[in-house]
Amino acid sequence: MTEHVPAGDQLPEEQERVGRAQGSVVGSARGTSVLMQEAAGTTTAELAYDSGVEVKARSQWAYARIRFFRHRLAVASLVVLLLLGLVAVFASRVAPHGYDELDFAHIAQGPTLDGGRIFGTDLLGRDYLSRIIFGLRTSLWVAFFVAGLSTVFGTTLGAVAGYYGGRIDNLLMRFTDLILTLPGLAVLLVAAAYLGQDDSKIGPITLSQPVKVGLILAFLFWTGLARIVRGVFLSLREKEFVEAARAAGASDRRIIFRHILPNCVGPIAVTMTLVVALAILTEAALSFLGFGIQPPHPALGSLIADGETNGFDTWWLVTFPGLVIVVVALCVNFIGDGLRDALDPTQRTRA
Repeated sequence: MTEHVPAGDQLPEEQERVGRAQGSVVGSARGTSVLMQEAAGTTTAELAYDSGVEVKARSQWAYARIRFFRHRLAVASLVVLLLLGLVAVFASRVAPHGYDELDFAHIAQGPTLDGGRIFGTDLLGRDYLSRIIFGLRTSLWVAFFVAGLSTVFGTTLGAVAGYYGGRIDNLLMRFTDLILTLPGLAVLLVAAAYLGQDDSKIGPITLSQPVKVGLILAFLFWTGLARIVRGVFLSLREKEFVEAARAAGASDRRIIFRHILPNCVGPIAVTMTLVVALAILTEAALSFLGFGIQPPHPALGSLIADGETNGFDTWWLVTFPGLVIVVVALCVNFIGDGLRDALDPTQRTRA
């Protein structure tokens, strides 16, 4: 039988020998614990937590934001579009001259630094840079108005059709197919001619030319988004998280807007950017043909239509507003590419 000797009664040599033994036992135990953690597949986050290091969790939106800002072309396009938007919003302060300010001493003057007329003047001596800035404000307003209205209508119709299915789905999708079969340009021209090119009133509501053109474009541009949202809803309405929400007593409206719709943000955002670019080009085409926004409201398409009558003699009247339209459309498309890569749930690029 081994007699236990208190630590205070042990000799110094015995205390040192006991300490070394205890240290080796503790060290081997720690080594065994590390090996067991590695064998069990312990994650880096768990090891950091065991070590007392705080690990900051990232949401899916944070990863999407990081992936978007890694898309350099999309970021550069976003900066350019924001700058153009600020110039358009503060057009009255940024433009060097008034939109209809006449100067008969400088009629049809080419681009020059004299007097700050870097984009030249038109046939009435009006500063073309100022006219393009005001026209950009109108075109961007119409484009974002069309994108917002068509996104709300198309998303709502597609969500209802995809979630409920059955007769509701058939009815809404047949209406969508009917709109898709209409010849777009012909409908736009007839509608623009029927509604007129002047500001009009419907009761207490005043419909200006930009509003009427925006309503006409939105009437045709919601169909693609509605079909996309319907397809996503059809694939998600049978998922486990939707069944769990139904079992928990959630209403259909809550399931649609709280559980399923957030999973459609990626396709909706990308489609919306494409609608913005398409609306800018279509509005410019309508204004160029004389059925869109007409004076006194400024628009980039109408500026091109006014300048094309003289051909190459006044080339700047067509070139500069056309370049602005191209730059805006390219920026919107590049932003859409960045959003598509950032919001794609199958994206495997590590953030």
